[in-house]
Amino acid sequence: MSLLPQLRYPTLTQLVASAGALATHRPGLCTLRQVGVSRAGRPLHLLSVGHARRAVLVVAGAHANEPTGGSTSLALAERVVSERELRADTSWHFLLCADPDGASLHRTPAPRSLFDYHLGFFRPAAEEQPEWSPSVLPPHRLPPETRALTRVIDELRPYLQATLHGTELGGSWVQLTKDIPGLAEPFAKSAAELHIPVETGASDAAGWVASGPGVHVMPSPGAGAAYPSMPDDARHSTWYDTHRHGGLTAVVEVPMWASDLVDDPAPHPAPAAVMRRLARRLLRDALEVERVLAEALPRLEGVDGPLLRAAKWALELIPGLAADWMHTPPADNTMAYVGSVDAFGRRLPLRAAAMLLRVLQEVDDRAAPGLERLVATWSDAFAERFRARWVPLEHQVEHQLRTVVAAALHARDRAA
Repeated sequence: MSLLPQLRYPTLTQLVASAGALATHRPGLCTLRQVGVSRAGRPLHLLSVGHARRAVLVVAGAHANEPTGGSTSLALAERVVSERELRADTSWHFLLCADPDGASLHRTPAPRSLFDYHLGFFRPAAEEQPEWSPSVLPPHRLPPETRALTRVIDELRPYLQATLHGTELGGSWVQLTKDIPGLAEPFAKSAAELHIPVETGASDAAGWVASGPGVHVMPSPGAGAAYPSMPDDARHSTWYDTHRHGGLTAVVEVPMWASDLVDDPAPHPAPAAVMRRLARRLLRDALEVERVLAEALPRLEGVDGPLLRAAKWALELIPGLAADWMHTPPADNTMAYVGSVDAFGRRLPLRAAAMLLRVLQEVDDRAAPGLERLVATWSDAFAERFRARWVPLEHQVEHQLRTVVAAALHARDRAA
């Protein structure tokens, strides 16, 4: 199976340079400014197009392993510049990368396969993620990236925040902090035209109300969580900061590799039994990674850093999540949902293994070759199980762009 992409993902330096060139080309319309710094001192840049008080904020790069958003931000900024009607009464603002430190660690500019993608994988622990940290940390401990994002939201008071996310393998879906009536139709039309499946049972949105296929509305604060063990809660993330100003947030997810197995709404014949089986596999896979970590830890004395912290964090999530799957009734009984849980159960130990592998390779540890074989085996099995097919980068970008524009237009009508 050929999984070779046709285009490369730009680096953060290239994104900022392109945004700067746009601002230089249209100085009366566009501005590029620094709005904060990361923990390591890297700048956070905001590109603005237009001057209207009514604002849309687009956030890219909140998760380092989801690289499409940066390209989408640039493409959308250029679209807004060229199409006057998009900026007639709305200014558009693009946070080019919410986590530049994470972006410096995730290294897959042109992944040829899921294995290649995981060889450069990085996704920080929740407390180090700019959007998620408020759900797990007290206000006085929030990282500077989170505080910068919150300041931008409070300054712009956007009626819509569109935050650009993705998945390595699956389909496309949207998460909303408030419903946007009418969004489901253009979202589905775009996905169909670009041959991107709609993930109708995304485990990230387990138990949420669907306003249309693949368009999910987050539950109100106080509602029970589908996975009680998970420490982070979207309702305490920066996605809800827009509500202070009467706005809402749309999280737009697109896949790098698509699977046509994630959009089947048919009832699963035995969802609870399969969930228990997937939980047992999750525990078994995690144990394989934990054994490598335990054996290598004495040789890693004095070694610390975001890769090792993130690998440990991913492993720490697994026992509670497996218990949720075993003992909590399924939040959804569709084939699509059970398939999404299957994918989720493959991701967590694979990501932990991939990040631990990078740690071991950096110190030339003897456990690295065996762990690399495990990462390769799991990556190939993931791709084969879900019949992975590459989504051209231009299709990922176009679908994300169309969905953001549709969300902006429909949310504007809602707010009017």
